[in-house]
Amino acid sequence: MLSTKLQNYSIILASGSPRRQQFLKDLGVKFTIDLKEVEEIYPKELKASAITDYLAELKAAPFKNLNKNDILITADTIVWLDDTAIGKPSNEKDAIRIFKKLSGKKHQVITSICIKTSTKMKIINDTTNVYFKNLTTDEINYYITNFEPYDKAGGYGIQDWIGYIGVEKIEGSFFNVMGLPVHKLYTELLKF
Repeated sequence: MLSTKLQNYSIILASGSPRRQQFLKDLGVKFTIDLKEVEEIYPKELKASAITDYLAELKAAPFKNLNKNDILITADTIVWLDDTAIGKPSNEKDAIRIFKKLSGKKHQVITSICIKTSTKMKIINDTTNVYFKNLTTDEINYYITNFEPYDKAGGYGIQDWIGYIGVEKIEGSFFNVMGLPVHKLYTELLKF
């Protein structure tokens, strides 16, 4: 259905995330990947979804000469806890610090999507509440050693082992926690 609707468009995904790429494939959308280097720095006064909205738009900014049938998709995800944005861990010590902060608490996962054409741009976002159980030091170390925490906001993939054993419940979109509120993207793309 969506593939028929978009057959006259060239979809460009500006994301190296294998999860986002898989989501588009699973929707039946044909797309190309085009990555531009962007320094992901945002004004410090921004909070929550204002951060991800800003960064999703920032990732779209280098794409200045889109053709009339191009649709560019960029996205950004953060974990929001205690009025602070948590991005990707920089190293093992940072990952341990992040998991200790998330342990036993509720946090929000916020993802924004920027959809840009040659004539317009729209930003949408979604927020999911995630509740972690109290994680033991052994559980944290096991996850960091055996999985890939360094390419994910908050250091975790809800679809990984830590999600199986550590997440008590979520309120909102599971796929948003994986990095893309697919239901919202699908609705927007149907409008083309």
